[in-house]
Amino acid sequence: MRSLFIYHTFNLQGDAIVSFCGACDVSLNNMVDQEDVKLKAPIYSRSMLHFLGEFFDDDLEKTILRQRLLMASILECLRKEASSVPWMRAGDDIYVGKLKVSVSIATKSPVSTLIHAGINIETKDTPVPTFGLEQANVDPKVLSGEVLFRFKEEMEGIGLARCKVRGVP
Repeated sequence: MRSLFIYHTFNLQGDAIVSFCGACDVSLNNMVDQEDVKLKAPIYSRSMLHFLGEFFDDDLEKTILRQRLLMASILECLRKEASSVPWMRAGDDIYVGKLKVSVSIATKSPVSTLIHAGINIETKDTPVPTFGLEQANVDPKVLSGEVLFRFKEEMEGIGLARCKVRGVP
């Protein structure tokens, strides 16, 4: 995770969220989540659906709320795509039973706040017991489009909700 990655990689300037598929290998030296560092729990997946968001404010709490909204949006889309799977969310992670489906973190850079969420596509060689999109027959590209659309709608709805109320004394 680094500031301006979305701008440099996707040529999107300003607040943005993007997704792509790829591996994930985060060593303890590069870990943002210090709880995982204390637990000596590196992150590895041969194939994940990644969501990266960058927001140009310095309010980490607001970005953690955005992160939770993103994870809730992912959960809703997973339930739509594979309703027979018992998906559940606990904070900023998604599980199937005790099997971890996702990783997620929000942090702050000198110029912005950042979110990363990764959804396992396959589970071979992950360092913890996991469940992946392949096991649920969920197409990561379809899921990605649905999640990005839902998150965009939520963020736009929040913006509009701010503009339709009057102040109270």
